[in-house]
Order: sequence, then C-alpha cells, then structure tokens
Amino acid sequence: MNLEKLNRVVAKTSFGKYFKLENSGASNTRDTQFTTELRAGLTTFFAMAYIVAVNASIVADSGGPCVCQQPDVANTCIGDPDYAACQMVVKRDIITATAAVSCLATAIMGVFANLPLGLAPGMGLNAYFAYTVVGFHGGGKVQYQTAIAAIFLEGIIFAILSIFGIRQWLAKLIPKSIKNAAGAGIGLFLCFIGLQKNAGIALITTDPATVVSLGGCPDQYFNGTTGACTSHHMESPITWFGILGFLIIAILLLYKVKGSLLLGITFISVVSWFRNSQVTYFPYTPDGDERFDFFKNVVGFHPIEKTLGAMNFDFSNKDIWIALITFLYVDIFDATGTIYSMAKFGGFTDETGNFEGATAAYICDASSISIGAIFGLPPVTAYVESGAGIMEGGRTGITSLTISFFFFISLFFAPIFASLPPWATGPALVVVGSLMVRSIKNINWDYVGDAVPSFLTIAIMPLTFNIAYGLIAGIGTYIIINNFVWILEKASRGYISYDKSLKELWDGPGDEGLLPLWLVDITSKARKIKKPATTMETETIEISKEQMNNEANYEVNNEVNNEVNNEVNNEMKMEV
Repeated sequence: MNLEKLNRVVAKTSFGKYFKLENSGASNTRDTQFTTELRAGLTTFFAMAYIVAVNASIVADSGGPCVCQQPDVANTCIGDPDYAACQMVVKRDIITATAAVSCLATAIMGVFANLPLGLAPGMGLNAYFAYTVVGFHGGGKVQYQTAIAAIFLEGIIFAILSIFGIRQWLAKLIPKSIKNAAGAGIGLFLCFIGLQKNAGIALITTDPATVVSLGGCPDQYFNGTTGACTSHHMESPITWFGILGFLIIAILLLYKVKGSLLLGITFISVVSWFRNSQVTYFPYTPDGDERFDFFKNVVGFHPIEKTLGAMNFDFSNKDIWIALITFLYVDIFDATGTIYSMAKFGGFTDETGNFEGATAAYICDASSISIGAIFGLPPVTAYVESGAGIMEGGRTGITSLTISFFFFISLFFAPIFASLPPWATGPALVVVGSLMVRSIKNINWDYVGDAVPSFLTIAIMPLTFNIAYGLIAGIGTYIIINNFVWILEKASRGYISYDKSLKELWDGPGDEGLLPLWLVDITSKARKIKKPATTMETETIEISKEQMNNEANYEVNNEVNNEVNNEVNNEMKMEV
C-alpha cells in the first residue's frame, strides 16, 4: 500500500473524520494528510526531546524531597554522599516523570482540542522553580513539597479561568499589533534558545561586560560558572557542526523536501554519537562517560520513587503565596500567548482571533499543570517548538498524538532520546524562528501607539528569556500611551489632539463579551427554546399556514385540471 492510498483509507475512517483530515468528508477539513501529521509529530518531538534530560538536570538541582544530613557552610549539602545518591534518584525520577507527563498532556491536547501542540514542563518556569522558589539544594524560601502543592492548586485555578473564558477574553483584548508582535517575539525567542549552549549550538554565550557575546569556543575555554568563553571564539567544532545542520535544513527547505527539519536533526544526532570524533556528544570526560553509560543502556525504565505525590499543603509560609501568584500570572500570559501564536502560525485563527478548539486547548493546558504537579514537576505548558511540526504541515491532533507516542516510547528508550545533542535540535529552532518572525510585517508601524509597544513585545521576550514578560511590557506600554493621549485630548476638549487616521482599529472581545464560545452557544440555544411566541409571531405563523394551504390547493387544482384537459384532448383525437 503506497502512502497516497494509506492517506485516502485513513481519511475515510471515523478516525480521519474526527481529526478532520483532508478528503475525510468532515466539515471544516484541514489541509493535511495522515502521513504528513506523523512526520510533523516526529519533527516536533525531536525538537522537544531535549527537555527530558534538561528538565531533569534543572529540577534535580533543587534536591527535590531529599534531606541534607551533613550541610556545609553554605548549606548546599555539597560533599554529602547520601544526599548526592538521593539527588541522583530524583534526577532519574524526573526523567521518567517528564516523559510520562509530556506523553499524557500532549495526548489530551490532541484528542480534545485537535491542535498540533506539544506540552512539557516549561523552560524558564522550571529554572524559576528550582533556583528561586525551592533554591539550589533546597536553599530557597519554600520547601520542595510545598512548592509542588502550590503548582497543583495553580493548575486548578488556571483551569477554572479557562472554563469560564477569562483566558480567551484576555487573548482577545490584546490589540492586533501586539498579537503579531508576540509571534515575532516568540520567533526571536526560539532563535535565542537555538543559539545558546544548553539547547543549541553555543554560538552565543554570556559576558560579564556586555551580558551576551559571541561564543563558539571549545569546552576547555568555556567557563561553566559564568557561562562565558574565555578565549578561542568560534573555534568549537560543535558550533560549526551545528551551523552545518542549520544549512542542511535551510537548503532542504529551499527545495521543499518533506521532513527537512527531521532529516537535519537525525543526521547531526547520529554523527554526534560516535565517540572518536571532535563533535561527539560523549567525550572522554566524567560527564561524557556518564552520558555514554546511560546511552548504552538503550532500553531502560526507571520507576518514580521519591517525587510522585510529594505534596505538602502547609501554606503557613507567606512566600508560597507569592510563588503561586507568580506562577499563575506568568502562565496566563506565557501559555496563552504561546497557544495563540501557534494557532495563528498554523492558520487556525479567524479575523476576530478565535480558533476552533480554543477553550478545549486552554483547559487541557491548564489541567496538565496539576497533572504534572502530581508527578513532582514544575508547571507544564505548550511548547513553542510545536512550530517545527506546524511548519512540516501538522494541522490536527494527530501530530500531538504522534508526539505523545514518542514521549511514551522515550519512557523505555530514555537513553536514546535523552542523548539528542543540543546542537542537533538548536538549528531547527533557529529555522522555525526565522519563519515566525514574518508576522512582523503585519504590525502597524505607522502609529507610535502601536509601533512602540509592539517593538517592546518583540525585544523583551528573548532578552528576558520569558514570553510573559514581553507581553506584559507590550500591553502595559500600549495602555499607558494610548490612554494618556486620550485623557489629554478629553481634558483639553480636543485642543491637544493626534492623528487618529493612522491608529489601528481595535476589535475588542467581540459580541460574546466575557463568555467563552461554548457557553455562548448554550445560552443562545436556550433562549431560542424558552422564548415564547409573541402575538405578531403567532399571527405570522397562522398566515404562513394559510398561505401554504392555499398554495397546496392551487397546485392540486392545477394537476386535476391538467389531467382532465389531457383526457378530453385524447378522446377528441381518437374520435377524429
């Protein structure tokens, strides 16, 4: 069976109709096929796979529920062998938990929202959780178990806000230019991730004087404490190998080769698994040996021992409330902005900003936070790396189910999927970012009140490494500038005015107001059912019935007359 035949067969099944594949016969079908969805899901998974190892490393730095019996002077438990052993168990726990929760959350998104989005513990949020809330080796203000409990409650609150349409309403309140700027800002944010060391090709590193600087130095010249290159910039074989991966993907895209991102990621990864090369992911160092030993297992499953259900609902510490509120507002802007931008990138949104499955997507995203907390994870969110699959043609929840499937496989093949080097996935993120930035052309640059907030949205996202902060900066600036000139014009009775012809029209939340679309449909149907007929409506109905009867009688009379006439004519002809 060739692929075209397979696509036609799957499209005609109830499975294909549910996910609205092309030629399925369903209403509002999406321009995609079954095999395209599979390829898109695999591409997104490869772009996201780094989270399995990276999230485990970050969360394990908090120490999890481990208790230090021999604290040092800095109270970091460095040198305590029992604590180190417990921390290693936590790291393996988080690897399993990250794969399991990403599998479950992404599947929920695919089935109920029918959108091609991958979900996993959020980068940035996990760092805030590990190094600020809980602290390195538990040296922060809040105990690990209490912080996890706060995240569990935050997910529930988040889901309630989604059910009643608050998130959707907030997304619609955002002006058009800010929405377009969010897409461009996320594109630069993706590019910034792909150029860094932890999740990219290490082309950009930190600098004590200029904050960021050109990197690309070999590991022996990389300062692990400060994250800066001390010398030998752009001499790292790994950086140049990552640049090669970027060029491979870009050229394949130029020739419209299907699976361009996947092919580039696979090629760079496989070559990097050979130990006797300068671009190996397993150098002969303690860290490289540890990664290689884990990689050699190929198949391996670690049951969760310490982080599952590790929640303490003792909220007597006021700092936990600060953490809960912080997680909540960051998630509202971060996750909402990401989902909306991905929907716009995939062409799902209409002119009002609505898109099919919006409420379900927001509820699935919020519910996944509480599910992740049960496993001991920081907040789960939709990933901007989903853009890689969308660019490959992913348009339905089958893409999400494919991502979910590979996260499930990674539960048992974690040594393989945790060994995708960052310089293999980083180039894909840069390419996706370059395509997302094209939304910048839709920003209203002719009016300062739209242009300046949009620019801040784009700039703040990558520079603060946080999508939410970019949205907050853009929306806040927009409100201040535009409200100030409006108040000034009203106070001066129009004497101090500005050119309104250049200002972008604001659509607002729409006729449904605060209500989500599903609730609008229910209330409108209820009104139609319960609405009693007025006297005029009753008279109209009676008149309509009388007209229908008259028309029916007229048609019957015509038929009878025609039959009689035909018979008379036939008899006359016979007599003649």
